[in-house]
Amino acid sequence: MAMRAALRCLSANFSPRLPQLAPAAQGAATRLLSPWTSGSLRSLSTASTLCTALRFTDKHEWVRVEGEIGTVGISNYAQEALGDVVYCGLPEVGQRLEQLEEFGALESVKAASELYSPLTGEVTEINTELAENPGLVNKSCYADGWLIKMTIEKPEELKSLMDEAAYDKFIKSLDD
Repeated sequence: MAMRAALRCLSANFSPRLPQLAPAAQGAATRLLSPWTSGSLRSLSTASTLCTALRFTDKHEWVRVEGEIGTVGISNYAQEALGDVVYCGLPEVGQRLEQLEEFGALESVKAASELYSPLTGEVTEINTELAENPGLVNKSCYADGWLIKMTIEKPEELKSLMDEAAYDKFIKSLDD
């Protein structure tokens, strides 16, 4: 019902001469528009780089693998739970991390939260922009708000991480 009203509103805004959609066409339009009207696009609008290549921990860190380097950040769920991030404590370049080892912390106006490495490897880069602008974690958690880049010593560890669909199911179970 709401979809029909939205379609009528759209057609009215584009041209007063557009006909009302037939019921069969409305169903097809609803299916085509469903990614934009459901919550699924919400995560995609956060960053155009969000894709199935992201893997998540149950502690809400993500890793994006590019060759032999993993870029690590926190999920949208985590940044929303934290609130406005005011400080990022990150490791030194060259530090070796084990999977799920604590490597830093984020502090917000509401709380502090430890960061855990999704994989085993060595830190190759930290996001230096976060020292001056820790709010990037909130504004762009999947793109500009990344935390560290690291080597991937044990690619098989990726299998223990959740893909986006499994992570979405996991966070929905937390809200229940």
